[in-house]
Amino acid sequence: MDAARQTRPNLELARVLVVDDDIASRLTLQTVLQAGGYRVDAAATAAEAVGKMEDQEYQLVLSDLQMESPEAGLRVLAHAQMMDYKPATALITSYRKTAEEQQNTRMLVEPEDIPGLLSKVANLIARRVTRKVQRELRQTESAR
Repeated sequence: MDAARQTRPNLELARVLVVDDDIASRLTLQTVLQAGGYRVDAAATAAEAVGKMEDQEYQLVLSDLQMESPEAGLRVLAHAQMMDYKPATALITSYRKTAEEQQNTRMLVEPEDIPGLLSKVANLIARRVTRKVQRELRQTESAR
């Protein structure tokens, strides 16, 4: 049994940043994602999230839309998309959006649906990995 354990690869868990000014929502998401097997950091403000993104690489950044300002979540996601490591990004909200708001939001994750939340998180991270591999292949081909 020890030999099998020694030959098993050391898998690194995907790191997720949860940004939400509501402590109950933030802690709930953090707990659910950790139970789903992710390493999770949390931030209560856009400024705190930006600092964490500068210090740590994330595979996914989930942000509430409205925090200290109505557009704080969009600023968090815009900053995440400028990072060299290109994390997947999504808005997360616990209030119901209108059909028009849903159409104008690239990805909306609702925490009430835990299996759906975990599925969407896994899909976002998988798409990020695919984009990263495609970028690396293009860079390798252009270097030839």
